[in-house]
Amino acid sequence: MRTDNGPQFISHAFGEACERFQIEHERIPPRTPNMNAHIEAFHRLLEEECLGRMVFDRDEEAYQAVVEYMRFYNERRIHSSILDLPPHECYKKAQTEA
Repeated sequence: MRTDNGPQFISHAFGEACERFQIEHERIPPRTPNMNAHIEAFHRLLEEECLGRMVFDRDEEAYQAVVEYMRFYNERRIHSSILDLPPHECYKKAQTEA
């Protein structure tokens, strides 16, 4: 897992969880967001296309909105970087061509 150096990612609890779940954790160097460009772009889209358009009264509502957006993002939203296909379709296509 590649992350920035936010306090949540340098905590002992996070490090212990990575060890427990056998996750290799890599931190990008400070002040280099370009090294996390894909996830930064995704976070921008999540904010613009989902979270920034709604007001939530409860955490459960926000959670459900994110779940629905993730389904849309992966199964229906076209991505110009992968031949205008949703990720799910691109993955299926790659599996049949392999």
